[in-house]
Amino acid sequence: MSKKIFIVIAAYNEEKSIVKVIKNLKSHGYKNIVIVDDGSSDQTYNLIDKQGVFALKHPINRGQGASLKTGIDFALLKGADIIVTFDADGQHHAEDIKKLVDPVLKGKCDAALGSRFLRKDSNTPPIRKILIRVGILVVWFLYGMKLTDSHNGFRALSRFAAQKIDITSDRMEHASQIVEEINKNKIKYKEIPVTITYTDYSKQKGQSNFNSVKIGLRMLFRKLMN
Repeated sequence: MSKKIFIVIAAYNEEKSIVKVIKNLKSHGYKNIVIVDDGSSDQTYNLIDKQGVFALKHPINRGQGASLKTGIDFALLKGADIIVTFDADGQHHAEDIKKLVDPVLKGKCDAALGSRFLRKDSNTPPIRKILIRVGILVVWFLYGMKLTDSHNGFRALSRFAAQKIDITSDRMEHASQIVEEINKNKIKYKEIPVTITYTDYSKQKGQSNFNSVKIGLRMLFRKLMN
C-alpha cells in the first residue's frame, strides 16, 4: 500500500507567491496539500481556497510555529504517513521532496532534515550564513547534534516523529524546538541536501537577523531552565 504524503505549509500574506507554489507541488504529483493561512490581511486565504487543497485559517496571526502545529495535527487526523513542511514564499523546490521522503520511506530515519549547506551552490546571504553557522554551534553545544544547517524549515517527518514532536513555540523559534524535540525523543534523523533559493521577495518575508539572535538566546535560556 502506498504511503500517504502530506505537504504542510504555513502562509501569512503570501498572495504574491502561494498559487505558484501550489501549482508547482501539484505538477510534481503532490495532492495532499495542507495550507494554514495565519490570519493574513491580504487575499491569501481566498486564493488557496480555490486551489483544491486543504485550506485552514487562523482568525488571528499566531506565528509560523502555531500554523505548522495546526497543519501537522490536521494531516495526522487525515491519516498522513509522512509529513513534509514546506515554505510558502517559493524558497523550497518541489523536486527536492522525493529526496527528503525516500530515507523515511525506507526506514533509514524518522526525520529527514533539509540542509542548504550540503550543496555547493547555496546563495545564502553572507550575514544569514554566519548566523546559521553560529546556530549550528549552539545546537552542538546544547544537544550534541552535529548538523550542517540549524534552522531549515524544509523537512520530512514520519508519522511516528510527527506525533512525538510537540511544537509549543508559536513563532519562528519552533524550528529550534523541533531540533530539541528530535534530540529529546531520540528520533533517528538524517540530513539531506536541498536547494534554498533566496529572492528579494523571500528575503523580505524571512525573519530578521535580530530575531535569529533572539531565538538562539531563548534556546540557551530554555536549556538552562530544564
